Amino acid sequence: MFDFPEIVVPFGDWINTVVAWMTINWAPFFDFITAVAREPLVKIERFLWWLPWWTMIVICAGVAWRLAGRRVALFTAFGMVFIGAMGLWDDTMTTLSIIVTTVAVSIIIGIPLGILAAKSDRFEAVLRPLLDAMQSMPSFVYLIPAVFFFGLGKVPAVVATVIYAVPPCIRLTNLGIRQVAAEAVEAGKAFGSTPMQLLFKIELPLARPTIMAGVNQTIMMALAMVVIASWIGASGIGLEVLRGIQRRNVGHGFIAGFAIVITAMIIDRVSQSLGRMRGVSQHPTQ
Repeated sequence: MFDFPEIVVPFGDWINTVVAWMTINWAPFFDFITAVAREPLVKIERFLWWLPWWTMIVICAGVAWRLAGRRVALFTAFGMVFIGAMGLWDDTMTTLSIIVTTVAVSIIIGIPLGILAAKSDRFEAVLRPLLDAMQSMPSFVYLIPAVFFFGLGKVPAVVATVIYAVPPCIRLTNLGIRQVAAEAVEAGKAFGSTPMQLLFKIELPLARPTIMAGVNQTIMMALAMVVIASWIGASGIGLEVLRGIQRRNVGHGFIAGFAIVITAMIIDRVSQSLGRMRGVSQHPTQ
């Protein structure tokens, strides 16, 4: 009376059947995705490794100074020197290459989908539950299909990270465009603007702070997922954290984790300042 009836729905078996079918029949598609993702990832990683360490520090500190001010620039310089002094420079460059690739793909996918959702209530209604599921799903679950379809290494890490990190970019692009003042849109229409002119000259510029907030969240979620992706063979700082856990080396794991914190703080401060450039005021809801 108090026990749930023993009704077994083989939902897991159905999923396994679908995954096995896709692994066999969609192999050319997954090979294409692997090739497309690996090419820019390898080139970015090799470029970051090729740059002298001091050049990378000067570039990052200069960008931080230009976008976020002197204090963030000094923190960027000292933070990157600390990462190098701890012997984590190459691992950090590998992590940055994965983050740059995943964030670029997430923006390419997320902003157009957010625009479509803002323009179509029906499309938003279909997209909303998918985004809810993507954001509420435990991050480790994304590693399972990535391994089945793409194997081990950096490519499945990029795929899993994009799926995990893209929802904020979509949601806040949609929100930013929908919250553009109707008076501004009507003024554009009154002056004869086409829909594309309204989008690129009025809606996107006014929604920029909200969109950049979504990009900032995407970057932070990508950084968090890249660390978790070390479980499926993605090298970088996350792998050093994993090694610290496996070897019970608290100091090594802590230093690697601190390097991740420094990297996250630098990226967060710079990306937030980017959304405030050119005199664009923050949205009242932020």
